[in-house]
Amino acid sequence: MPVVPASAAGPLKDRTNRYVGSAVAAQPLNSEADYRSVLTREFDSVTPENEMKWAVVEPNRGQFNWSGADAIVNYARQNGKSVRGHTLVWHSQYPGWLNNLGSSELRSVVQQHINTEMGRYRGRIRAWDVVNEMFNEDGSRRQSIFQQRMGDNYVADAFRWARAADPSAKLYINDYNTEGVNAKSNALYNLVRTLKQQGVPIDGVGIQTHLSIQYGFPTSMRQNLERLAALGVDIAITEADVRIPLPADSTKLNTQANYYKQVWDACHAVSRCVEFTTWGFTDRHSWVPGTFPGEGAACLFDTNLRPKPAYTRINP
Repeated sequence: MPVVPASAAGPLKDRTNRYVGSAVAAQPLNSEADYRSVLTREFDSVTPENEMKWAVVEPNRGQFNWSGADAIVNYARQNGKSVRGHTLVWHSQYPGWLNNLGSSELRSVVQQHINTEMGRYRGRIRAWDVVNEMFNEDGSRRQSIFQQRMGDNYVADAFRWARAADPSAKLYINDYNTEGVNAKSNALYNLVRTLKQQGVPIDGVGIQTHLSIQYGFPTSMRQNLERLAALGVDIAITEADVRIPLPADSTKLNTQANYYKQVWDACHAVSRCVEFTTWGFTDRHSWVPGTFPGEGAACLFDTNLRPKPAYTRINP
């Protein structure tokens, strides 16, 4: 299949001084030349979609599989891309053997996990999502295994362990439905402020930005990014996509383009918003249809790697 040429506006990575990234899967990176070519042309940062998650790298205690993560990190090094590490402490996709651990042992194992994974890629990862999705929609703390067995301090502990494991990496907390001002983003703001006051080494806040045109755009997004940045941290758009009720048509694709443009503009309006990363770049490998039945077409490129209106709309 021929590779679609870049837009007249130039590749995404050349339209801005922010990092422009995409989540990447090792399998198509290895086996699909057109996927690899468009990724290389358009983006200067990559995030392993699943390959660095705990259940993947250590499915059984002490038995490691680094093949996918290594492949993506090696690709990045060979092609001059930066890497966003994703993710170290998360309530989902962790190995089942953690459930058998008591509080003190879990704490020790989490520290060991951070040391092991960050240590393996020390100096080669620009930023890490250290703690992922720790809040419920109402702003309360998600009662994950980490919250229940390690207590409120597990977040601060994870960041301190991460700083020791790789002092050069930027350390982020990351969550979804925190684009605008709401109960969840208020909780996130308050936590980051507290962590900063306590001297916890947190460098940034990741705003996932999984949106759907079925819902209104979070119009307070810029205000929210500004207040977070005012705490003295960087901001990153970490997992942007805009899903559409299928089938897609020109009207829906135009609405999608407007949403992507508003996210791009909100980031560029805030000097400390340093990254615009999408959760995949082609509908060929999007997570959306399998998670949201009846929705899809969420990426900047279609299944044939043809750019959509959103790709053209996001300009300086």
